[in-house]
Amino acid sequence: MTITAPSSHPITETRHPIATPRTTAEVLVDGLVAHGVDTVFGIPGVQTYPLFEALGNASDTIDLITPRHEQTCAYMALGYAQSTGRLGVCSVVPGPGILNASAGLLTAMGTSTPVLALTGEIPSDYLGRGFGHVHEMPDQLATLRGVTKHAELLLDPENAATVLAVSIRTALQGRPGPTAIATPWDVLPRQVRVDDVAPLEISRPAVDSRDIDAAAALIATARAPMILVGGGAREAGPQVRALAETCGAPVVAFRGGKGVVGDSSPYGFTCADGLARWPDTDLVIIVGSRAELLWFRWPTPDVDVPRVVIDIDPAVHTRLHPTVAITADARDATADLVDRLNAGGRQRVDRTTEFAAIKRRTRSEITEWLQPHADHLAAIRRAVPTDGYLVDEVSQMGFAACFGFPVGAPRHFITTGHQSTLGYGFPTALGVKAAHRDSVVVSVTGDGGFQFAIAELATAVQYRLGVVVVVFDNAAFGNVKADQIRRYGHAVGADLHNPDFAAVATAYGAQGVRAESPEELEAAITAAAGRDVPTVVVVPMPLSTEITPWRYLMRTTA
Repeated sequence: MTITAPSSHPITETRHPIATPRTTAEVLVDGLVAHGVDTVFGIPGVQTYPLFEALGNASDTIDLITPRHEQTCAYMALGYAQSTGRLGVCSVVPGPGILNASAGLLTAMGTSTPVLALTGEIPSDYLGRGFGHVHEMPDQLATLRGVTKHAELLLDPENAATVLAVSIRTALQGRPGPTAIATPWDVLPRQVRVDDVAPLEISRPAVDSRDIDAAAALIATARAPMILVGGGAREAGPQVRALAETCGAPVVAFRGGKGVVGDSSPYGFTCADGLARWPDTDLVIIVGSRAELLWFRWPTPDVDVPRVVIDIDPAVHTRLHPTVAITADARDATADLVDRLNAGGRQRVDRTTEFAAIKRRTRSEITEWLQPHADHLAAIRRAVPTDGYLVDEVSQMGFAACFGFPVGAPRHFITTGHQSTLGYGFPTALGVKAAHRDSVVVSVTGDGGFQFAIAELATAVQYRLGVVVVVFDNAAFGNVKADQIRRYGHAVGADLHNPDFAAVATAYGAQGVRAESPEELEAAITAAAGRDVPTVVVVPMPLSTEITPWRYLMRTTA
């Protein structure tokens, strides 16, 4: 099967002839335009001046947003891409710039997010000679290949359009992920005639009907199946919902799969709901997920339960050891599986009443046990419209949001995934806002994580990115401190001296307020929703009042 692009990615098929000579940098930017890129997050440097000159000349088509740190360039591209399904693009200088951005690229790898990093390189005559040229690394390409799906050194201007098109196709095709192009200092300004910068076709594997038959036969024997979804199922919501209704199975999502089937549906289970159902489960259908819950998160795992695994990445099958493996796009495979089950006359079992009861019990338990987290998350949910976005953080409130914050649609819960990249949340939220300027975007962060990128308040003010940042301030790396006290009876290196975050926000030209209760938090977010400058809402959270959210997330913690 061959398609031009995923439905969420508006790639044009128009040919783009170039009649006059163009610099290599201009060819790259022409290619970005041809692929539908409308925003680049980048910080210029001496090796990339020609690229930024070309971006400036394309300002009627591409918005350039300049952050205050190279790491946050990658995070903003991550937020843009994860919330849209389209390509996110960042640009930094080579060497230390790439090392700074590598945390964001690694997070894009972990969350299967299509991000393209455009960087420079030392002059081509000096490559590999070790003279210590500015920003030289011993082997930058090897470093890039360690944190991306694909990285290329562009040495010949004649290949610029092709290298770009291949990099973008690789980022979007199969399991999405980051790619990178490094172009030497002397190559970017060189001129070349290129007559075509159009996108390459994006293919996805055809579904093997024999695998569908085997999966349908296994499902037919199940009394209590469960569906686990991850980020690979984000575009397959209607098909997964149909499969759930056909099988009588709940759809459990942890992070990336939240919203594939909305939490308001009886079939939409959080990881907490799924844990309650897990002991009775006799078949798991895993769709676009690494199944992290089963392998090392739920307290009483039974990975010997038969498994149907649907994933576009064949490497997943070698890790999950499925009973039936289907290598295909989630939309195609789940649709074919529903058709096969219906054709086989499977008797539908309506378990919606049972599922709704499980969800009510779990919600009641969370509301009673997880305080004050639950009340704060409920306040945020009331204040954020259904089409708004929540960006988590490596914080107690961020982890609690995985099961304590209802989500109605895919891509509206933005996550760091298994990398758990502390400090990613606020800058990633800025990338989300750049892509969705008319939507409410809330970053839920701790005081420690927020300070990784607090300078990006300047970026948010400059580019009118009205993100709402909710800072839960416990004057500590709260997760670390709680874990250390539980294990050792004391904490080491976890306490923080914090500024007045509201005053800092005001100094940057943003809004800064305090919220002493869930009611005040709700009111603050509601008031901030219409602003085009960021608002920092500081919520004092003494560590003594916090309850660890690990009950549903860690095998060894009650």
